[in-house]
Amino acid sequence: MRILGIDPGLRNLGWGVIESRGTRLSHVANGVCTSDGDDLGERLLSLHNQVSEIIEAYAPDQAAIEQTFVNKDGAGTLKLGQARGVALLTLAKAGLPVGEYAPNRVKKTVVGVGHAEKEQIIHMVKLQLPGCLPKNADAADALAIAICHAYYGGTQQRQLKEKRA
Repeated sequence: MRILGIDPGLRNLGWGVIESRGTRLSHVANGVCTSDGDDLGERLLSLHNQVSEIIEAYAPDQAAIEQTFVNKDGAGTLKLGQARGVALLTLAKAGLPVGEYAPNRVKKTVVGVGHAEKEQIIHMVKLQLPGCLPKNADAADALAIAICHAYYGGTQQRQLKEKRA
């Protein structure tokens, strides 16, 4: 199964694609979408177009995205939510099933600690996906989200359902 992970952001939206074959995970690609434009609408459209190109280029079977967390900056949280909404719409338009994961669950899955630092996430992503060089912390987070989906929302759940049937 090919999984597209997305770490939403208005300025920088991290993305990562992995393959999940049984218990084996492998890196396919990763990067960052940087929004272009002078106003919010143009920036959101730019993100939509870039995520659409990634979906077309890598043909994922499923997707995973980080849930929004509320922070002290209400305006920042709202903008993050808008970028996340555009990503979810783009994934839905492509017909991809989407898993949503809290940041602490992603960190606990990949690092073993729910409040891991960025450097720890990058290190563990590299260990779990040999040969992978994340473009930056946003791309590493997106790969971690895809890894989390491989464990919780992807292959293992499907195998359990098939065995029960």
